[in-house]
Amino acid sequence: MYTSGALILTDDGDFVYKVTHPKHEIEKTYTVTLKGIIGKEKIEKLRNGVKIDDYTTKPAKVKVLKIDKEKNQTRLEIIIHEGKNRQVRKMCEAVGGKVLALHRSRIAGIGVKDIPLGKWRYLTKEEVGKILKGNIAK
Repeated sequence: MYTSGALILTDDGDFVYKVTHPKHEIEKTYTVTLKGIIGKEKIEKLRNGVKIDDYTTKPAKVKVLKIDKEKNQTRLEIIIHEGKNRQVRKMCEAVGGKVLALHRSRIAGIGVKDIPLGKWRYLTKEEVGKILKGNIAK
């Protein structure tokens, strides 16, 4: 199974709290490739919240990006604002999906599209300021 994508590394506790605590509703965007064809009913379950461990997730934004019948795979975009440990993976498993690949493409509106795999960059002062002020494009 393949996992990649955006991480924010910091030693600023207030910043971490702002990005990670669900009450701030900071969106994290994932692209997930699942084995099998995931139908509308399961997509709706993801959208409405699913039970994982002893917790029911908040509603997620879910969009089908691709259904590949030949490879027997479904690719979804899932946007959440919680971020519990392995949450997206567990959500998909809760509806019967087996995750083949997982990529976090955006955190708080900040994407990694133009950053080569294994590379990094500093956040700009503007990006940090928008996150701290809660002024993030959703």
